[in-house]
Amino acid sequence: MKVDTKSKKLNKAWLNEHIHDPYVRQAQKDGYRSRAAYKLKEIDETFHLIRPGQVVVDLGATPGAWSQYVRRRLAPKGVSGGGAAVGELNGSIIALDLLDFEPIEGVQFIQGDFREDSVLEQLVSLLEGRKVDVVVSDMAPNLSGIDVSDAARIAHLVELAIEFCQSHLRTDGALVCKVFHGSGYSQLVDTFRQAFRVVKPVKPKASRDRSSETFLVGIGLKPSKA
Repeated sequence: MKVDTKSKKLNKAWLNEHIHDPYVRQAQKDGYRSRAAYKLKEIDETFHLIRPGQVVVDLGATPGAWSQYVRRRLAPKGVSGGGAAVGELNGSIIALDLLDFEPIEGVQFIQGDFREDSVLEQLVSLLEGRKVDVVVSDMAPNLSGIDVSDAARIAHLVELAIEFCQSHLRTDGALVCKVFHGSGYSQLVDTFRQAFRVVKPVKPKASRDRSSETFLVGIGLKPSKA
């Protein structure tokens, strides 16, 4: 059997980097399921988006680090200053993903494809008529490596998140959405600007330098043209 030495070297390099990654180590220390928590943490600390009492929707939630962060932000402030991973919760969190999701206390989870109407209906049902304060989306399609095709898949998910916000987000609410630099990026920024009064691109420190991922933050819905 022929051994792919190049792949072995790449896997070894990735594992070595992962083990020594300061965000991986901090996530283990803080009890987060992945280093991704610090991406949302930096965005939140920059824009002050998530506060106790809110309704927050987490799209593409698995493995759950973003929901964990939101859950701690919604913990009532007390003697401990808030930030509890369990116990009382001041607000609501609804998480959604194609993949299974290990339960987080206080987080309602829907397993399904956000692109399907039946799954969207489940999400709307859990809202029980409430408006959403913040939508966070770490959704990403399976990438094929074909730029035009991948850009279309990414754009579709972003457009669905914006459409959901236009129907269910408070007028002063916010959307945080993962996108990728490359083909179609400028069009996604334009799409955000058509929907939100304030649009800011953010590359958190926890995003690896070589990664093309970045995040668009949209705050305050523009009036519908319909």
